[in-house]
Amino acid sequence: MRSKERISYFYDGDVGNVYFGPNHPMKPHRLCMTHHLVLSYELHNKMEVYRPHKAYPVEMAQFHSPDYVEFLQRINPDTQNLFSNEMVKYNLGEDCPVFENLFEFCQIYAGGTIDAARRLNNKLCDIAINWAGGLHHAKKCEASGFCYINDLVLGILELLKHHARVLYIDIDVHHGDGVEEAFYFTDRVMTVSFHKYGDLFFPGTGDVKDVGEKEGKNYAINVPLKNGIDDGSFLRLFKMIIMKVMDCYAPGAIVLQCGADSLAGDRLGCFNLSIDGHAACVRFVKQLNLPLLVTGGGGYTKENVARCWTVETGALLDVELPNEIPENDYSKYFAPDYSLKSPSGYMENLNSKSYLNSIRQQVCENLSSIQHAPGVQMHEVRRLQPFHYIQY
Repeated sequence: MRSKERISYFYDGDVGNVYFGPNHPMKPHRLCMTHHLVLSYELHNKMEVYRPHKAYPVEMAQFHSPDYVEFLQRINPDTQNLFSNEMVKYNLGEDCPVFENLFEFCQIYAGGTIDAARRLNNKLCDIAINWAGGLHHAKKCEASGFCYINDLVLGILELLKHHARVLYIDIDVHHGDGVEEAFYFTDRVMTVSFHKYGDLFFPGTGDVKDVGEKEGKNYAINVPLKNGIDDGSFLRLFKMIIMKVMDCYAPGAIVLQCGADSLAGDRLGCFNLSIDGHAACVRFVKQLNLPLLVTGGGGYTKENVARCWTVETGALLDVELPNEIPENDYSKYFAPDYSLKSPSGYMENLNSKSYLNSIRQQVCENLSSIQHAPGVQMHEVRRLQPFHYIQY
């Protein structure tokens, strides 16, 4: 057990200034709200706070195709009409609109996750947090589901330079399809996604039978859930599966995507988790005592997103936060009760005990057939990039 975790926290104020459009559910403004809540609880005094570097195109091209990265760099709202073929090719449009400073937005959130991975690799911290990251749907050659650059894949590739095996855990309400797809054929990354599946719910992937292929067979774990899952059911399944994964896989580092759209009352979600229930997953992963990279993800009721990620920042610091929200620049969003915790809602839980049991059995069966802690060759280690320290 480590005596006291060293935590690095990444934030750039410009990340919350971009605007996806008036009717778009993705509001990067939620990141400013989160950061100001973190500041109001004075959590920044207990962490090292960094402004991330802006990821370079060449860094993005570690995973994404160079032509796609180049197009993201070039396109803007005034010129998009001239590139209708490319817009279709790269899946830009309604879900993934072109807006002012789109590429800089991608650079900031991707840079934060890459920097977080590098600090972990160089043992400069035990836990690294980038709430702006977690955009898990982006594919090698196209945008998807409000995601343009897959920072998680880039962060994992960075961790693989120092770790033989990396575990990716995703508690967003949507399937972590982009990350799973990137590592579907390798045993060096195990992806574990807990998500809503069925009823044509986006992205429509993540069946329990999808387990990876070739060297990656049984290294993709999918936990498909139905509407209304509550804290008790979710946590029992989560803890049991993650413990089994730890036993079978023995990872060297963990990446945890904390999409807050799995909370009750989310604008696009259909689960019934309270903030305490969501944060309990974070606490559980933290106590596994491995280098841990934590990101945000989905979350479309922005005041609840800010509450959730602030509580989880506190959880990673082992700090219990008072329920009354201190005065801050975004206080009006938390009216009328100004309380930090949001309870679960009153949705019916459509996940029967027998259904959850069958999922658990299937996952355990898949895990039992993998080679215990596969041996892999290590890759060349690169030097650490410089950081910009923010003083408050």
